[in-house]
Amino acid sequence: MKPMQKIGCFICFVLILFPGCSAPIPSRSEFVLGTVCSISLYDRGRQSVYRKIFDRLREIENLMSANIEDSDLGRINRAAGIEAVAAHPDTIMVLKRAIRFAELSGGAFDPSIGPLVKLWGIGSDAGRIPEEHEIAGVLPLVNWKDIVIDEAASTVFLKQPGMGLDLGAIAKGYAADEAVRIIRAAGIKRALIDLGGNILAYGSKRDRRPWRVGIQNPVEGRGAYFGIAEVENKTVVTSGVYERFFESDGKRYHHILSTRDGYPVDQGLLSVTIIGHSSMDADALSTSLFALGYERGSILLESLDDNTVAIFVFADLSVRGTSGAFEQFTLTDEDFKIMSKILR
Repeated sequence: MKPMQKIGCFICFVLILFPGCSAPIPSRSEFVLGTVCSISLYDRGRQSVYRKIFDRLREIENLMSANIEDSDLGRINRAAGIEAVAAHPDTIMVLKRAIRFAELSGGAFDPSIGPLVKLWGIGSDAGRIPEEHEIAGVLPLVNWKDIVIDEAASTVFLKQPGMGLDLGAIAKGYAADEAVRIIRAAGIKRALIDLGGNILAYGSKRDRRPWRVGIQNPVEGRGAYFGIAEVENKTVVTSGVYERFFESDGKRYHHILSTRDGYPVDQGLLSVTIIGHSSMDADALSTSLFALGYERGSILLESLDDNTVAIFVFADLSVRGTSGAFEQFTLTDEDFKIMSKILR
């Protein structure tokens, strides 16, 4: 349901090491959470801090990946319709937040979308267009209301056999927030976190100016951007049709699937970017708003009243935003056109 790859920050470092001096480590990248994750600590970057961050990212992956057999999600999914399964408090907390967004979006966002994701296989070697009867067979299994959480017992139960959880639309956001928690505890003042495109800019640059984060041009190759967000202590998360897809008979089938009809969402959008304070929430919101479309998605975001903004890019390259979006975002590509600067 969720993009696992989004726009990244590309920064080049030059290190000059003098004999007898211990220079800070400005950046480290590792493959985790199904993608290349890069952490850049611009203030007192130490090996021990990087190790704590990447250890935490792997812990979250091992708990919340639907593709790891002995993860919490793997065990919960196998026991669907049979029994409740003990789960780590972190998994339960993230799942509860996912259910909250399912409720807010009227089910457009749904953490029980696992069977539909598996059926399409988009982003894997098994990607294909399912038969209509196959989609009809799994759609009844996508129902967040059939997820039963017992916080006292720390268990999760899926009511229907064949159900399956997928937290790909929210877990990386939670991981980014956890990375910042570790960075803050280490006394580091400025950092950039890029978890395969979930960007979180902590603090500000050394000159006290905001970070400049390029937002992926949805019709160009990786690294091309159509605008820049200027942020500090904020996250930038984008969901779009360009992230994971396959093509058949000249038509593109992207990975953001509709819980209503079981096919890739078609709201006339190429991408939705969320700028906010919580990366976990922004992760879920980018998928929710893409699935809901501009009108319904904007209403949902405005109802949250937490200074989070959204930028919508349409197939005709028009760009619209919610209130305050264009105070933080600057269009840089003249092929795109801002159609409205406030939600009307």
